[in-house]
Amino acid sequence: MPPRHHEIADDLRHEITTGRIEPGERLPSEAGLADRYKVSTVTLRRALEVLQGEGLVEKIHGKGNFVRRPPRKIVYVGGWGTLDPWTAAEASAPVTVRTNTIPAQGHLTTLLKVPTGSPLTEFFCISHEGESLHGLARIYIPRDLAPAGVLDDESSWRETAKRFAVLSSPPATVRETVCARPPTPDEASALRIRSAVAVLAITRVATDATGRVVEAALLVFQGDRVDAVFTTR
Repeated sequence: MPPRHHEIADDLRHEITTGRIEPGERLPSEAGLADRYKVSTVTLRRALEVLQGEGLVEKIHGKGNFVRRPPRKIVYVGGWGTLDPWTAAEASAPVTVRTNTIPAQGHLTTLLKVPTGSPLTEFFCISHEGESLHGLARIYIPRDLAPAGVLDDESSWRETAKRFAVLSSPPATVRETVCARPPTPDEASALRIRSAVAVLAITRVATDATGRVVEAALLVFQGDRVDAVFTTR
């Protein structure tokens, strides 16, 4: 006989796949579901974790559990940090961008080839589509290369977040390292995903004709919501 939480997951899965509970719809409260199935909330949460792991249900902090809409994939175009305009979020979609000036430390000194303590401009971007989050980017450039006004102009912030790149002129070379891995605790919290959900991580380093690193970006996308395309010329 299967464990009780698997039986509950099977029943809820049937309701979802047959349309009795529609995409985007909020499930009854955990307490209400536990009462329906005559189990503890611990058992009920284990059942929901099964469905969350399958991508059928997502838990939004402070709001509850929702049936996930079929993920609309975006396309990351390798080479200079762009999102394909046919798949990226609409211009009116909310974009969260935070900027800060930080001293270079640890791995950032290696990526940007700068001394420890060198001032860097950090752009922290998260792309939204409704309640869903596609991905996040931490972009770093030497402080002296920060475009004039970009720290104060909200329209520039939005363009930065869509492109996942700050500098407008294409660099001489771009090196990108791609891997699939579990999210860090900070990434899981920012993207509102479980730690067991794989992410696509891209580390991009751009240099100019003199060999100076002009931008380093750490990009993280939900693994089931992005395709990365690289074209060799």
